[in-house]
Amino acid sequence: MLLRLLGLCLLLTVWLPLTPLHAAGEEDDLDELRTTLGNEWQLTRNDKRRNIKTWARLEDGKRYRSFKVEAELDGKVDALAHVLLDFGNYTKWFWQTRESRLLKQVSTTEFVVYMVHNAPAGLPDRDTVLRGVLEPQTRNKPYVVLKVTAVPDYLPKQRSLVRMPAEEITVKFSPVGPNKVLVEAEGFFDAGGTVPAWAANFVQRSAPYSVILGMQRMMVQDRYTLTKAPLPFAVYDWSNYN
Repeated sequence: MLLRLLGLCLLLTVWLPLTPLHAAGEEDDLDELRTTLGNEWQLTRNDKRRNIKTWARLEDGKRYRSFKVEAELDGKVDALAHVLLDFGNYTKWFWQTRESRLLKQVSTTEFVVYMVHNAPAGLPDRDTVLRGVLEPQTRNKPYVVLKVTAVPDYLPKQRSLVRMPAEEITVKFSPVGPNKVLVEAEGFFDAGGTVPAWAANFVQRSAPYSVILGMQRMMVQDRYTLTKAPLPFAVYDWSNYN
């Protein structure tokens, strides 16, 4: 048990520095780690001040838990689209990312991206190759959908890194006001290698929350709200649907 607690402290200090500690009254992380999940969604965090909720469940046949996130962010969909397409700057906001770059733009709505994530001391860092496909808004579908899947064999593996073998995430971005965006995400990822299941599950629980905080921080910056750079696909203002 002592080794488990020390490992959790290491994970908190190295892998999750951007994730705030729980406020008073929220559930304790260690207690949550001991909770046995089923295949029904279980609420794991309810940040009412930031309008962020996260859930987790353990699906049949999967090694690690799945996650679900719902958050209402301040800003516009086009600013958020610029953040998501600025692949070289993921290191500034995406969970423990020390390297990110665009490998290939397949089309105006399909991209292949490479990322390297920091791991706790004593464990090799992880890298991942992701294929992202964007479904733009239409008159009958006033929201943007991003589907991400891992393509682990796209690049040769590096000796110093562990390639993440699986990742499936679907994110829906819906404008719900002139300056509000509802983000709904669901998916899972497998860190690969020999990371203890409790540690990987803790990261899977905490990383989505950290990513949402980073996304909110970036999408209100002037470089994204005031940019005149064209997007590769059309993004419509919320007022067009009223």
